[in-house]
Amino acid sequence: MTLSREIAVPGRERVASHRAADDMAMLRTAAELSRDLIAPRPAIYWGDLLASAAIGYGGLAAAMMLPTAGLAVVAAVVAVLALYRAMSFIHELTHIKHSALPGFRLGFNLLVGVPMLVPSFMYEGVHNLHHARTRYGTADDPEYLPLALMKPWSLPAFVIVSALAPLALLVRFALLAPLSLLSPRLRRAVVERYSALAINPGFRRRAPEGEERLRWHRLEAAGSLWAIAIVAAVATGVVPLRGFAIAMGVASAVAVLNQVRTLVAHLWENDGEAMSVTAQYLDSVNVPPPTLLPALWAPVGLRYHALHHLLPSLPYHALGAVHRRLSAALEQASPYHRASHAGLPVLVGRIARSTMGGR
Repeated sequence: MTLSREIAVPGRERVASHRAADDMAMLRTAAELSRDLIAPRPAIYWGDLLASAAIGYGGLAAAMMLPTAGLAVVAAVVAVLALYRAMSFIHELTHIKHSALPGFRLGFNLLVGVPMLVPSFMYEGVHNLHHARTRYGTADDPEYLPLALMKPWSLPAFVIVSALAPLALLVRFALLAPLSLLSPRLRRAVVERYSALAINPGFRRRAPEGEERLRWHRLEAAGSLWAIAIVAAVATGVVPLRGFAIAMGVASAVAVLNQVRTLVAHLWENDGEAMSVTAQYLDSVNVPPPTLLPALWAPVGLRYHALHHLLPSLPYHALGAVHRRLSAALEQASPYHRASHAGLPVLVGRIARSTMGGR
């Protein structure tokens, strides 16, 4: 993706919240009220992942085999939502202590990461940079672009390009990965530019070292073998073209849905300066109840993205409870309440108006 970082309206004053100093009362209260919920609950993680994967693959198989178009479409929608939820656990993997959830990384990669060509190494070692105090919102943040300050065409381009992600991943694992073993120059490009689930086109990833390097190579080999098997199965007719097209369509829909969610995960109004934790929080988004749809388009705790930036280690199943505690404990003047938004249409409208020069 090559979206420009050019600022659309250079003369616009920055939002005051991006210069906000840390609100120590909010930070202290958040730490105190979440202390008893910091441990991940294995039964919830495993049950949610297994159910989401089973429903997702079941829906995909039905969409590929059902002869009736209407029923196939319904099955495809179920597959998209369930597989999207299952894939969202890659975000949790970057924050949890793996000793607290033995085998969960392996389980994710076997069930979702390798089959969907998003093994965990594509996000581990990348997403943590987004949470680094001095990197968030800067040119060194792999997951940040000042979308609200860019050209109006940037928003549709940002979403539309994601539809090509499944094809790009297939090429990356089936073709580029094995070829890169023969060319150090290509290998460097694959590692730096094609091994991270990032949105910042300027981000370059460092080569893995130590234990991470061994895990990376094993997962990459598994992904490469799986991608080659898919291509071979389609080429030889083992997998019909219709079924392959449906599977790619489902994968593209998952990628687009995730990109739309990414579009409203932040306000994207920072122009490159380092920000305080409170400023990062205010640039992020919570979409709490009573609205229900975020449970589908921002699953696995992603509807509380701003709260997640306050407490990155808090497991997804505890975010709702902590949000309720903080909402009740903090006075209305607290910055905490300013990160809650009504829903997807409001957030999309806000960023669209910003790109056109008005708020």
